[in-house]
Amino acid sequence: MSGITLSASVRQNLLSLQSTADLLSTTQSRLSTGNKVNSALDNPTNFFTAQGLNNRASDINNLLDGIGNGVQILQAANTGITSLQKLVDSAKSIANQALQTTTGYTKSSVASVAVSGATAANLLGDGTLDATATGTAATATATAAFTSATVTGTQLSITGPANAAATTALSAITTGGGLSATDSFSINGKTITFAATGAAATDGSGNVTIGLDQTLADLTTAIDGITGATGSTATGGILALKTGTTASLVIADGTGGPLAALGLTAGTTARSGGAVTTPALATTTKLSGTNASGALSTAFAAGDTLSVNGKTLTFTASGASGANQIDITSDVAGLLSKIDGLSGGTGSTVTAGVVSLHTGTASDLSITSSNSAALTALGLGTSVTQARTSPVSGTTLTIGATGGGTATNITFGTGAGQVSTLDGLNSALSANNLQATIDTAGKLTITTTNDAASSNIGAIGGTAVSGASGAFHSQSVVNAVKDVSSQATRASLVAQYNQVIDQITTTANDSSFNGVNLLNGDTLKLTFNETGTSKLSISGVSFGPGGLGLSKLTAGTDFTDNAATNKTLASLTSASTSLRSQASSFGSNLSVVQIRQDFSKNLINVLQTGASNLTLADTNEEAANSQALSTRQSIAVSALSLANQSQQGVLQLLR
Repeated sequence: MSGITLSASVRQNLLSLQSTADLLSTTQSRLSTGNKVNSALDNPTNFFTAQGLNNRASDINNLLDGIGNGVQILQAANTGITSLQKLVDSAKSIANQALQTTTGYTKSSVASVAVSGATAANLLGDGTLDATATGTAATATATAAFTSATVTGTQLSITGPANAAATTALSAITTGGGLSATDSFSINGKTITFAATGAAATDGSGNVTIGLDQTLADLTTAIDGITGATGSTATGGILALKTGTTASLVIADGTGGPLAALGLTAGTTARSGGAVTTPALATTTKLSGTNASGALSTAFAAGDTLSVNGKTLTFTASGASGANQIDITSDVAGLLSKIDGLSGGTGSTVTAGVVSLHTGTASDLSITSSNSAALTALGLGTSVTQARTSPVSGTTLTIGATGGGTATNITFGTGAGQVSTLDGLNSALSANNLQATIDTAGKLTITTTNDAASSNIGAIGGTAVSGASGAFHSQSVVNAVKDVSSQATRASLVAQYNQVIDQITTTANDSSFNGVNLLNGDTLKLTFNETGTSKLSISGVSFGPGGLGLSKLTAGTDFTDNAATNKTLASLTSASTSLRSQASSFGSNLSVVQIRQDFSKNLINVLQTGASNLTLADTNEEAANSQALSTRQSIAVSALSLANQSQQGVLQLLR
């Protein structure tokens, strides 16, 4: 072949035809495979880059199955939670039926005695117990007893001269010129006149006439008769006159001035004693007059009256009789005794100057007086009004914790923190699962609430129980008694409830997909990229009855009353909250997984598109190239034929 010599034109056309054939072969190869890069020889960079992209897309595509399974596992768990929520709602409905069922017990109770006048607005009622009206401290006026004082004259003389004696005749006195008939002097306003003879005589006005033939002793006796004193003497010729205790001794000279002859001096001599003090009022204090131990500072007088609960007590000078009279000479103890007799009270007395009056139990106490000043002197003011005491007011009632409640401590009364109304009492009892009612007779009854119908009222105490007159004295707690029919109904509801609990167990166990159960404590682990660096671990929960805080109930123990039922309802509400919370959590996780699932799908498309962009041929372009190359090839063949024709012409010449 090396011996063949081609012309330049033929050679050029032959090279052109060969190049066109190569290009046409490449184009037809691209059209048949669809790729412009079929091997590393075509384009190493694009070939290996596309291969890497396709490999990554393949790896991610392999992970999509696991992600899809994760979606189904989460949807299975969500479906299980939805069913569990419906079962919990069904259990709630059963518990609510128990609440609406007739109370399963005759409830525990304790009742008071009937309190007169007690109503819902006033639990204290009317007073029926003895009360004490206390006055203010009072003082009496005490006057010490008077004693007689002595007025002593001077020595008297008689003819001799000698000293006079008690037996000396008045006519024998020579002192001061002696005495004469018609001479006179006065003692305490009463005139003593001397006559010639005759024993001492007293007229209707208390004036005395005495003869000079009478002795000094006779004169002192006459003077004592005027003063009311005793013991005046003329011992040793000296007159010693006693004042007495009723008044001071007043001596005045009269006609003839006989005082000098009698050795006396005109003037006034006071009694001894009679000091006035103000001791505290006492039962011995007198109602009038003066007294060494004391009398009222303002006395009662005869004719005064006291009105005691509408009954009249009259003060008399003396001779009082019956329950409605008292002498003014009596004392405070006597007056209080009379008041007690009229009021029905007992034990009224005086302590440390303070009068204490008892109302008694029959009626309230009301005292007024026509002599309000004397009543005030007793420390009682111008009048006395005292209502009887309620058997409830001021007493305390304690009740031990009932049905899991808070122990109660109540004080009845109108003061701060005290209870006087039914609403106030119920407010104080509510924390201890108790409630109170009152009937028309004033009888207060405390019972357990429906929530604690199966419980017995706690131990009761306080003065309302221990006090002899307390409203709850000798009252005992009546224990709760089961209602057989109601308890049978509640037992039936317990059985229904337990069936629901069984279904919760099986539903939680059945909520699995491909062997993974997120409601039975399994964990879902997902990988999102080919390197394993992007992962999601979803922890499961145990949503059987135990995991939800639920358990089967026991007939006769659960649903027995509202408290037990409400306890179950609280557990169901908590379980419902847990289900909703976990549903939200699984929903959030499902959303994340689905987003990553969509992301992986889109990423695979991106990777595959990128790889295709590097290797795929443009069929339109390649088809056009093929058409152009075919045309070029035909032209090259024609050109080569023409080149050969020139050489054939030379050959013809040679022939």
